[in-house]
Amino acid sequence: MSLQNQMLRKRPIAEPRLADFVSQTPSMLAFMGLAGKVVNSDSTILILGETGVGKERLALAIHGESKRRESPFIPVNCAAIPDNLLESELFGFERGAFTGALKTRRGAFELAHKGTIFLDEIGDMPLLLQAKMLRVLQEKKFQKVGSEKSIEVDVRIMAATNKDLLREVEKGNFRRDLYYRISVICLTIPPLSERAADIPELVRSYIEYLAPRIGVSVNAIEPDAVQALMSYSWPGNVRELINVLER
Repeated sequence: MSLQNQMLRKRPIAEPRLADFVSQTPSMLAFMGLAGKVVNSDSTILILGETGVGKERLALAIHGESKRRESPFIPVNCAAIPDNLLESELFGFERGAFTGALKTRRGAFELAHKGTIFLDEIGDMPLLLQAKMLRVLQEKKFQKVGSEKSIEVDVRIMAATNKDLLREVEKGNFRRDLYYRISVICLTIPPLSERAADIPELVRSYIEYLAPRIGVSVNAIEPDAVQALMSYSWPGNVRELINVLER
């Protein structure tokens, strides 16, 4: 077993590190080579990949090994928050800015000061808010909803999507200037179907993590079962693999 895999087995899998993504497949090795080079950069990162490949886990791993690791990592799922609430979630609001705003509240950008903000599913961000996001990327300044005062923050911005953003640009659903701003560094995580050779080690790692948490004594997997897992296409990627192992 490699030293990196030994370290992974001894460390709680809930604490993401880049070593989690170490692979035997050429596409993943090339991907990790680039990811390792940008850990200590403050450049904006766009993480691409199918649903379930581990985009937020990669963002957490990069943050956890960066010079910002002692500061907050604040994730925001742009697809899970209604359009009329997303701006206040990102930038905060002043008391009385709208009905129900009973007190001033900080938003994700202010909470992430000195750390990292992760904009998941950025392809679902409404166009009006995309224009405001462009200013934040350019100037690292924003205004709370209902305020005329600009707040300056020091944050690293990472974003992720499973959409083809260039196609969304052509459709008019995503701003071209914002696309170029967020894709300074672009990391595409290969799907699990392209790296079947990694499945045995992933299975061992997740069995070790899951078994004590669900109260079972499983500590290994039969070779025939491994082969069955390796021959499956995994449309849900690593997330689906974890669910199958837990079940």
